[in-house]
Amino acid sequence: MSLRPSDLADRFATGLLRGGALFIGLICLLPMVAVAVAALLDSTDTLRHLAETVLWTYTATTLQLVVIVAIGTAAIGTGAAWLVTMTRFPGSRFFEIALALPLAFPAYVMGYAYTHFLDHPGPVQTLLRDVTGWGPRDYWFPEVRSVTGAAVMLILVLYPYVYLLARAAFLQQSATAFLAARALGRGPWTAFLRVSLPMARPAIAGGVLLAVMETIADYGTTSYFAVQTFATGIYTSWFTMADRAAAAQLALCLLGFALLLAILERMQRGAARHHGAGKRFERLPPTQLAGPAKWGATLLCAVPVLLGFILPVALLLSMGIGSGQSLMSPRYVGYIRNTIILAGTASVLTVIGAVLVGFRMRLWPGPASSGASHLARIGYAVPGGVIAVGLLVPFAAFDNALDAWMRATFGLSTGLLFTGSIWLLVCAYMVRFMAAALNTYDSGLGTIHPNIDAVARTLGTRPTAMLQRIHVPVLRPSVLTALLIVFVDVMKELPATLIMRPFNFDTLAVQAHRLASDERLDGAAVPSLAIVAVGLLPVILVCRSLGAKRSRVFGTTATAAE
Repeated sequence: MSLRPSDLADRFATGLLRGGALFIGLICLLPMVAVAVAALLDSTDTLRHLAETVLWTYTATTLQLVVIVAIGTAAIGTGAAWLVTMTRFPGSRFFEIALALPLAFPAYVMGYAYTHFLDHPGPVQTLLRDVTGWGPRDYWFPEVRSVTGAAVMLILVLYPYVYLLARAAFLQQSATAFLAARALGRGPWTAFLRVSLPMARPAIAGGVLLAVMETIADYGTTSYFAVQTFATGIYTSWFTMADRAAAAQLALCLLGFALLLAILERMQRGAARHHGAGKRFERLPPTQLAGPAKWGATLLCAVPVLLGFILPVALLLSMGIGSGQSLMSPRYVGYIRNTIILAGTASVLTVIGAVLVGFRMRLWPGPASSGASHLARIGYAVPGGVIAVGLLVPFAAFDNALDAWMRATFGLSTGLLFTGSIWLLVCAYMVRFMAAALNTYDSGLGTIHPNIDAVARTLGTRPTAMLQRIHVPVLRPSVLTALLIVFVDVMKELPATLIMRPFNFDTLAVQAHRLASDERLDGAAVPSLAIVAVGLLPVILVCRSLGAKRSRVFGTTATAAE
């Protein structure tokens, strides 16, 4: 029985949908496999030398940063989320959004601002010397460029991960269990510790893990603060020591640590079970704080907002005004153009890949679809420097082999077709941020009831038509949010961009890092402000989404949970 051309075209399109998802998963797996192969096959002489000198420093410093950031983000994020969700105090509505704004800052930008503010020639120490008459050696002042300083910068920009997830978890909790604890004689604080906090533990742990992943992946802050971590060691081995084998071996160590954290997160999330509130959802009206408690809550919420957003923005503005740098100059127009090209291309391709993977998992569930989904998400646990090394090693070998064969066979040189190209850098961004796009898409996909798909299939709608006519129109807000989130993440990404960017192809992030490395902090403020300004857009979108959820939960009419 012959098939019509339309049927053949539909089968071909369906095959592309299913095969594209598997292809995306394999691309995300490639850097990890390449790093492992390169690390295990090359000489370990440099790694042995590093083990005798700085490897244990890398390990100890990375672990120290992880512990401090985990504790700091958990404390600030959880406490702030509980206060703005379950209590009322002066400014509580303002802080619901303001507490998430530091997420728009890259940590290295925060570091530039505070180094200018607190370093020896900065305004704080200068004022201290003018007031007291002390000399440079007459007083002690905390060192900004230290492990503790880097950890504080990371806490200020990463605690919103915990805050947003914890707040969403608190919003979804019914008051029934909390009120039962109060009826049994427990006080508000004890009921929070014994009931509300354990129920929100999976969300809090997930937020802390995201912060930890960003910590071990950070290069800009740690390199600027002269803190030796695995991320800085990879970059130093690749560029300063020109030893790709050592870079791959360090990347493998960091990859193993990141994957261990990802496995632990999956284990704790898999063991957790969320039980709904039943058919009756009891809303808990926010408690109106009074007396010293209300001003204490205002102060506790104001400190992270002041230190994590208001003060850094004011510092960057004051630095940028007198820097002589202009975003309208031809040079900066080029940086902006390069940044938009990279971020725009990467965000579009990443979201397309996320749609392919998510749609295949929806329509054709099974081991292959599940495997593609897990592989696509693995990139969130892998630092940008590891992905860069994992892609450059195999593609550089391919380019060199192809060039040698063309020279020997045809007398022609092909040069470097992939290495140092924009497309390989875009591929690194896809691997790094595919999880962010896929999680956003999946959260929207969960709002489409499976019965809608079943009805469409019953009416003869083909998979490609279903994606085009049903899923994409309904999920347009989720798709746009994913595009914006990936766009901003690409703008902030530094280690992969530094290692893989084409020659003389600089972005705003690279320019900010270069100026800061030359101690030209006033100049670094201008590209930093541009990155922060764009980063505010997805943060505000997420806060508005949570605000809509709050209005549904704490509205004048109680919601019945079906």
